[in-house]
Amino acid sequence: MESKPPISDGKKNSQTAGEPEALGTILATIGDTTWRMFVPSVGFTLLGVWADVQLDTKPWLMVVGIVVGCTGAALLVKKQISGIKSRKESTK
Repeated sequence: MESKPPISDGKKNSQTAGEPEALGTILATIGDTTWRMFVPSVGFTLLGVWADVQLDTKPWLMVVGIVVGCTGAALLVKKQISGIKSRKESTK
């Protein structure tokens, strides 16, 4: 005796309906956060190292670059988080 496949009503299961979109959103957020942290912190650090070599001020401008880069990264991530919160509130 053959078993018949279950009859579908054409509607997606509510638990799995949004999973691909949610995964894409999570991956996009991770990628966005990564560049917001990586580019300023590493960029300003390298800029500080380069300036130290040019001006013979080792290691002071590198330290300034680290502080400025990390501060900039923190501000960019804070801006990203507030944007996510405002989008979430507007969809409610």
